[in-house]
Amino acid sequence: MTIVKCEEIKKYFKGRHGIVRALDGVNLSIEKGETLGLVGESGCGKTTLGKIILGIVKPDSGTVFRAADRIQVVFQDPYNSLDPKMRVRDIVAEGLVLKKMGGDIKARVEKALELVRLPKSGLDKYPHQFSGGERQRIAIARAVVTDPEFIVCDEPVSSLDVTIQLQILRLLKEIQKRLSVAYLFIGHDLKVVKFMSDRICVMKDGRILSAVQDFALYDRKE
Repeated sequence: MTIVKCEEIKKYFKGRHGIVRALDGVNLSIEKGETLGLVGESGCGKTTLGKIILGIVKPDSGTVFRAADRIQVVFQDPYNSLDPKMRVRDIVAEGLVLKKMGGDIKARVEKALELVRLPKSGLDKYPHQFSGGERQRIAIARAVVTDPEFIVCDEPVSSLDVTIQLQILRLLKEIQKRLSVAYLFIGHDLKVVKFMSDRICVMKDGRILSAVQDFALYDRKE
């Protein structure tokens, strides 16, 4: 079952030197429960595509089909993606409150924290009291607490130490297995994206390249 499908997505911006074709006719599909990796150098359009799929940014043309009602995101930088003035319990519960989801909010928040392997004692703490890896676990808990069908992971480990990166990647795989959630996993490190993904699309200059050619071109650049 296709959970997200993009057809001929275009998004242009005005730059200092003229029009920037951030996305120039992008087509892709993501199936239920799979991880589609999206890899490419900085500025190739990966994050813009993720924002369009999330509905944060509108495309200039093209269509985004979403079969999933419950969509979430895990951002790159856990230091900036968490409100420093909010306690962890409120950060994680925020999605439940905004979406007016029923049930025992306290129990769901505690379950989400358990899923990302953080102790309940952290619920009354603030983000600055945690390490970078722990903050990203909090961000993941915030995403999974609403029981999403699809999550955009926008370079979720690129700001972390290598040893912590592997822990977070394994955690994301474990969560996917337990929840049957689909991921769009955005990254610039081909090894990381390969580790996570069932299929991979490589982007260059706002376009998705053909599969076999992609890897040859991207590996030469690296």
